[in-house]
Amino acid sequence: MMKQMITVVILVILAGCATNQSPTGRSQTLLFSAQQMDQMGAESFEQMKQQQALSKDKQRIAYVRCVASRITAVLPVGQPKWEVVLFESEQINAFALPGGHIGVYTGLLKVATNQDQLATVIGHEVAHVLANHSNEQVSRAQMTGVGMQLANAALDVSGVSNRDLYMAALGLGAQVGFVLPYGREQESEADIMGVELMARAGFDPSQSIKLWQNMAKAGGSQGPELLSTHPSHGRRIADLQQMQPKVMPLYQASQAKVKNSCD
Repeated sequence: MMKQMITVVILVILAGCATNQSPTGRSQTLLFSAQQMDQMGAESFEQMKQQQALSKDKQRIAYVRCVASRITAVLPVGQPKWEVVLFESEQINAFALPGGHIGVYTGLLKVATNQDQLATVIGHEVAHVLANHSNEQVSRAQMTGVGMQLANAALDVSGVSNRDLYMAALGLGAQVGFVLPYGREQESEADIMGVELMARAGFDPSQSIKLWQNMAKAGGSQGPELLSTHPSHGRRIADLQQMQPKVMPLYQASQAKVKNSCD
């Protein structure tokens, strides 16, 4: 009976959801509106700013904001004003949230050793938002969460809060104790979109290869958290090498528009 109840509830949810196509043509199940996603992103970002140390290094903050602003400047029209925060942490990580929020950890700056390499990561993270990957993940968490809540109610045990599910699905799993990571197809899509964004913003896309080589070396054989569910290092680097003939002309065309370096 409980399995039947769970199935019925999930089918009701799916009946009211929107379908979309990802940049590579995948079918996406999206349960939430853009406004709802923006609200989740804003609330999650505020919570992180309250709970985690913020960098006070003005030079580093200006540098990260400079790189991020060039990436966000080439996004489609109608984007929010993006908020960029540098967190003081040894984590080799960064993230972007719906509603226009970018977080970078100071530990990343030890691996992304120049503006082009930092742009690779920021472009990749912003691409997740543009491709509705956050909505996909939160939708998956919602469907899973409904089943968990029904099952837990029947067993009279405590469930997992929706807030934690949403935080994890937004890519913030390390902060809430468990992870709902992006899938490899989503990661590959973000790679494709991200390297195009950085090239259009005037950052050298060939440096994306060096960045991921650096990432592969960081943290030993497993690499940093940022790589935990990504395609293999060799596969990612090979894909980026294949993309160079397409994105280098975008980079070259952008050079006339770029007035200042962030370095």
